[in-house]
Amino acid sequence: MNTGEPLNEREHQILEAVIRTYVETAEPAGSRSVARRFDLGISAATVRNTMSDLEDKGYLYHPHTSAGRVPTDIAYRLYVDSLMQRPPLSAAERTSLRHELSQGGDGAAVERLLRRAAQVLGLLTQELGIAVAPRLEEATLERLDLIPISEAKVLLVMSLRAAGVRTVFVDVPAAIPPSTLAAVALVLNERLAGSTLREIRLTLPDRLRDSVPADRPGAELLNVFLQSADEWFAPAAQTDDLHLGSASVLAEQPEFNSGERLRSLITLTERRDLLKSAVVGRGAGEGLCVTIGVEHQDPALSGFTLVTSEYHAAGLKGVIGVIGPTRMPYERVIALVETTSSMVSDLLM
Repeated sequence: MNTGEPLNEREHQILEAVIRTYVETAEPAGSRSVARRFDLGISAATVRNTMSDLEDKGYLYHPHTSAGRVPTDIAYRLYVDSLMQRPPLSAAERTSLRHELSQGGDGAAVERLLRRAAQVLGLLTQELGIAVAPRLEEATLERLDLIPISEAKVLLVMSLRAAGVRTVFVDVPAAIPPSTLAAVALVLNERLAGSTLREIRLTLPDRLRDSVPADRPGAELLNVFLQSADEWFAPAAQTDDLHLGSASVLAEQPEFNSGERLRSLITLTERRDLLKSAVVGRGAGEGLCVTIGVEHQDPALSGFTLVTSEYHAAGLKGVIGVIGPTRMPYERVIALVETTSSMVSDLLM
């Protein structure tokens, strides 16, 4: 069977009608239902013959013994790339979405916003919302503070632009006077603020070469910084940087009525490594990225569509979107994902 053959205007119209019918009803589309639902100016028989041609070309298929037809992944790809309209969200919808994203919650500001974005996107699209946190290695240091904890410990507090606060306990050889801590913090801020954690880690010796304080405690503290730069200024292992919305929303889709399909969904939500790899490892670039069914590298995702868009803030970037069955209202989902990623970027500024 040939796949992906060029279509004429009538085939485009009927394919779009079949896709819209199937997305709205979750039932295989028959020629009569398509003819009734859409004013195509042709008979049901002509619709039936055209649907047969579309099946021969690989855009439709018969599920089991049903008389109706269902779009293939190739059909959805053509629909997303060429057929669908992309109306923007209304002003009221945008206002409501921004309000929902701004709601409070526990945790650091970035994590709170991303967790909220995944939840809101899931509820609005009826898919599984996904958000991946930015890589902290590229976060810019805004300010550094040194706070005495005990005679042997100092708390290093790093304020990161658009990435919250990171703290590190520093072991010191002896008690350090507050005046020395303040002087060392001043030097560090002068030399390090405005640089990314990666830049600081790679260039710290050069930055501090001619800045040794006159007093011994200050010199000892700076030496501790030089010895531990790789540890302190390296991003902590981000084991929880993937945020998911509620899987129960997606489980209500007709595709998961069977026990086998529901188990596949549960397994998918438990494989966070697979989801994260699929989201960040498919060359999304800065714009929208839609990966449909068999386009995924991992067969476990062959029954799903992933729609994502990058967000940006202060040199950082991450990905936000949804995953759901290939049968999804692409216009609505894409509009929500793009608008949400844009708002997340604005809110992180």
